Formats: sequence, C-alpha cells, structure tokens
Amino acid sequence: MRATLALMMGAVTLLASTAQAQDVAPDADADNRFSLGQIIVTAPRTQSMGIDSSTLSSDAIYTFNRTALDDAVNLMPGVSSGNSGGTRNERLVFVRGFDRFQVPLSIDGIRVYLPADNRLDYGRFLTTDISEVQLAKGYASVLDGPGAMGGAINLVTRKPTKELDIDVRGTVNFDNDTDYAGYSTSAMVGTKQDKWYAQASYARSFTDHWDLPNDFTPRNTALEDGGARDFSRTRDWRVNAKIGFTPNATDEYALSYTYQEGAKSAPLHISDTVTTPRFWDWPEWNITSIYFLSTTALGDRATLKTRAYYNQFDSILRSFNDRTMSTQSRPFAFDSPYADKAWGGSAQLDFRATDTDTLRLAFHYRHDKHVEAQTSFSTAGVPTTEPDQTQTENSFSLALENEIALTPALRFTLGGSFDWRDLKLAEEFGAPLGTTGTSVIYNYPRRDADTWNAQGRFDWQASEALNLHASLSSRARFPTIFERFSQRFNTAIPNPNLKAERATNAEIGGTWTHNRLRMEAAAFYSWIDDAIFTVATPAYPCTATTTPPAVPTPGCTLTNLTQSQNVGSGKYYGVELSVSLTVLPGLDIGANYTGIKRDLSYAANPAFRPTGVPAHKGFAYADWSPVDGLHVVPSVDLASNRWTLFTALPASQPQRYYRTGAYVNAGIRVDYALTDNIDIGIGGRNLFDDYYTLTDGFPETGRTLFASIRAHY
Repeated sequence: MRATLALMMGAVTLLASTAQAQDVAPDADADNRFSLGQIIVTAPRTQSMGIDSSTLSSDAIYTFNRTALDDAVNLMPGVSSGNSGGTRNERLVFVRGFDRFQVPLSIDGIRVYLPADNRLDYGRFLTTDISEVQLAKGYASVLDGPGAMGGAINLVTRKPTKELDIDVRGTVNFDNDTDYAGYSTSAMVGTKQDKWYAQASYARSFTDHWDLPNDFTPRNTALEDGGARDFSRTRDWRVNAKIGFTPNATDEYALSYTYQEGAKSAPLHISDTVTTPRFWDWPEWNITSIYFLSTTALGDRATLKTRAYYNQFDSILRSFNDRTMSTQSRPFAFDSPYADKAWGGSAQLDFRATDTDTLRLAFHYRHDKHVEAQTSFSTAGVPTTEPDQTQTENSFSLALENEIALTPALRFTLGGSFDWRDLKLAEEFGAPLGTTGTSVIYNYPRRDADTWNAQGRFDWQASEALNLHASLSSRARFPTIFERFSQRFNTAIPNPNLKAERATNAEIGGTWTHNRLRMEAAAFYSWIDDAIFTVATPAYPCTATTTPPAVPTPGCTLTNLTQSQNVGSGKYYGVELSVSLTVLPGLDIGANYTGIKRDLSYAANPAFRPTGVPAHKGFAYADWSPVDGLHVVPSVDLASNRWTLFTALPASQPQRYYRTGAYVNAGIRVDYALTDNIDIGIGGRNLFDDYYTLTDGFPETGRTLFASIRAHY
C-alpha cells in the first residue's frame, strides 16, 4: 500500500514539474449529445464536473473511471448500485429505492426490455462511448412510455460535432498486487456536414479477474480461497453506427444500429455450505438494436417526433457439474438459451396552441416475443432438449400532456396516460403443476390488463439564481411473464391475474446558482401499493387432468409452494443534496448526499426487510489544476449499511435478515495533457483496500489501479 501511494505521489510530482501543455479541452457534452435520443428530464444541468440530479456527463464517467452503468450512476444522488447475489450475480441499480423492474432502461429513448423476466444486468452496459446518462426520478414524463413506476434511465449515444471528430480512449487495469487485471477501450470517428452527419463507435471492456481485499479470510476454500476472485472474468463489447439527415434548422432524421455482446462467469457464495452450489456461466448475453428517430416541424406551431425500432436479445445460461466448468452429466446440469425479439415504435405530436400553452400527445406500441428451449443432462449422458416454448405480448400506451405558462416565471405541467397489455401466447413444456403424466406443451390462461397514470408539476423561476419545483406522480408497472407464470422448478403456482404495482411519488426541490456556487436539494415521498411479493400458499391439490375441469386426485396435495401476489404496501421517503463550487481558479469541489428510508412489507411475513439500498450514501470530489495541463482529482464514495438476506439456512428455518455493506472508498486520478489532443492518466479506487459486502456472501472488489490514455481531434 505505501509503495503504491509513493509511486502515485511520485508520478504527480514528476508531472507537475514538467507540465507545459495547455489545460485539457473541456468536454463537449452540450454539443455531442444525440438530441433525438434524449428523454424528458426536468432539472437544469450543472456546468462543473457534470454530476447532477438528472444527468451524468461522459467527462465525469471518464474522470472517475466508471466503465459500467451500475458503477457510473452510483455517482449520482438518489441512486445506489448493488449486487443481486446468488448464482446470477447481476449488478443492480436502485433509484430512490425502486429496483430494475420499476425503473425502465433505454438507449436513445428505445426501451431495453427482456420479455421473460426483465432481469437486466447493469454491469453489461458500457458507458465509455456514450455522451451522457439521463435520469428521471419519481416524476418521469408519461410521454416517454409505460412502466416508469419509480423513474427512468436513458443512455444517450454520441453525435459528431465537426467535420472530422475522433475520440480514442484506452485504460489498463491492475489488481491489488499491481498485476494485469483487464482493460477497457473505446473509439469514435464521425463527421458533421452541412445537412448530414455520420458516426461509428466501438467500446470494449475485459476483466481478467479482480482481487478480494487483503482482509478477506477464507471460510471455505472450496468456495473461495482469496486473492483473485474465482469466476470473476467478464467480457463486453459494443458497436454503434448512425447516419443522420438535417435538411434544415428544425428537422432531423437518423438511422442507428447497435450490437452488443457480453459474457460473464458467476462467483460462488464465499461460505454457504447449506445450499448446493450452482456452477453457472453466461457465454452469451447479446443485444441487437436497429432504430429510426426523427423530428419534423409542421408549420410554426407543431412538431412531430417518431421512433421505430427492432430489438433482439440472445442469451445462454449454462449449468455444469462442478467448479471445473467442463462437464454436464448431472440432473442439475443444463443449457438454457433465450431468443427474444421486440419491435415497435412511438409518435409524439407537440402543438403550441398559444405562446403560453403547449399540448403534447404520444402513442407507444411494442410487441415482445420470447422463445426458450432448455437442454437437460443426466448421468446417462444423453441430453434432452425441450421443444420451443413461445410467449408473445403486445403493450400500448396513450399519453397526453399539457404545459401552461401561468406567468413568465411559473409553469404548470399536467399529464396522464392509459396503458394496456394484450397477452397473445404463453406456452410451457412439462406436466402442469400438480399433474402427472407425459410432458407436453400447454398454455397458461391468458389475461389482458390495463392501468392508468397521472402526474402534475409546478416549475417556478423565483429569481435569476433560484429555481423551485413541486410534483406529484402516480405511475404503475405491469408484472413480467416470469412473475405471472414461472413455476420456479415446480415450487410456485402461476398467477395470471397478477395486477400492476403502483407508486405515488411526491417531490419538492430546487436549484440555486450564485457566481461559482451551485446547490441542489430535493425531498421526496413515495407510497407503494399492490407491491408484488412471493408468498407461501396453502396446500395445492394434485389433479388427474391437464385441461379444465381439473379432477382432484384423492389424498394428493402439494406443499411448500409459493405464488406471486399483490399483497405488499409501504412508503419510501428521503432527501437529496448536491453542491459544487469553484473555490478559486484551478480548484473545483463537489459533493452529493442521499438519505432514504424504506418501509415495505406484507402481513404474512413480519420479518421481511427491503434489501439493497443504504440509508445514507454520499460522494465527494475535488478537481485541482495546480499548473496548466495537470489535473489531480481525489474522490471518496461512502455508504451506510443496507439490509441483506442470510442464505445459508435450511429451508425449514425462517428467513434471517441482517445489515451489511458500509464502506468509505477513497480514489484518485491524475491526468496530464501531453498536447492539446493527447492526455494520459493514472489512478486507483478503494485505495485503502476496504473489505465490505453489499449482499450476503459476495464481497466487493478490493484495491484497483489503472493507467489510461486519451486522444481526441
């Protein structure tokens, strides 16, 4: 540790003594954002590092070396990242306490949705080649589509700003012992002409391994022996190409293509000897997206915006016999491929009835298709592959919003939408739960559903420096096919009548800017109704038939079953604070804080605790430029404990929750501009090698170091 810090301080001294170049050119986020791909966020942007309540700039992402989405948005107030734990080991994001099912993710405004279960792994989404992350919290405009019960996240890709626009970045990562641990790289080349533009970009991230902190003491070396974390390798890459046509000052048309590939292993629980380990691996986690975006002025008072897209999601989960991950010959070994497709679009008409009254109407349509066919293995050595099972569903949303300027300084926005879902097909293969006989393809009962959303917001520019707002929003989200129909390896009863969850979100807040000081604050309160929980059910009768009317089998019942039900309710509330200040020329500082309380429960399980979100979380940094071309950026992440579930218990014992995950992680980055177009940098995170765990049995990364280079033209 001392040697590492001495090396870094020596590098700082060397760079300071030799600095001759000009300051690094400021990030051009205000120009290179792909405006067609933006959603509606309401807070004004900061002009400092680029971290505020609703946007995260590419400059901040690069400075703090946040190459994956979950890690990047953790910089922002109101957002916390986590780990799902278990054999899936997915990276999670919570927005004011709401999880990945309740906060939609989009790329350029196009929803990323996995039709079967929507278990997005935010660690698979790279941030090195995007322009910004947009975040709507609580109040997410109904114009942007359905499902935003707790907010919305949108990745905005880049757009060229000059005739020849080039940006190339590369970072090499090192572990706790300064051994090679992986790399990330990105490249963008584009051109902006008078009436058209074109761009291509590439991003790649490879993690060979990451180290556990030195304080880690192995409890079971068969599960984890310390040092390099077993099964921590990941690989992700993405390409994006777009071409746009700008015939005049008001109209724009763009065609974009994105292809993304991911692969990951899944580390094991470090100490659970009660639960049988699952040796799982994801060799494929791929996304393809083709989309067309446009905005067209219809006279002086109307604008038409359209989006049309085709998405494809292909993934494979493989289960192996043991930790060698080489053979599949036991009953729990399998290959589970998913082939998902989605297509649809939206149209939005904005009409300015008067200079103070604007009406907006939007319609969204989406068709989702999920296909799966698991291959199972056994000691006989003969694999068995199921026939394809298909689930298809259409979803619609019709939204209306009216924005009125009550006075030159006071604006009121009122919006509402109606969402509906049309389930076309829901197939399953096997013997239906509680029946005996030959496995067959059968259909779950089809149930359509609809729901409403409503919201209102006041924005008041109280003075040149002070902006205030107040909002109230009631939003719902439909349950996934998994929540409605999955039998969870014959342990759950389907519930086709499962209703939508709902949250009513209230917020007051404001921003104040004076000279070199900017402050943001917000207080929020959310009421949650019809929350979906997995609950224990009474004994379930076996039946002798698979089609109605089912005939009970005398003396036969199934026990220890669960079902998804709308039995939960609760409230989330808290505050967010942000501040940024130019202390003096060459020294900027910034910090944000989030305090949140979550009360969510259902009567049948008084021991339940909502997991994954710390009660207190903060981030602070300083950007010091002692001489031209040199930037020294120390930072600190901190969070209090959060609830997690202890998993190493027999099924007969009640669930046990406990608090874990408090940390204070120090980081630093030192950049030097060799020329106006080339920058080099070194840095590290978790410098004091803090040992902490966000979810039971899965410790987080220890100390990491990196070196980077960036060339831009």
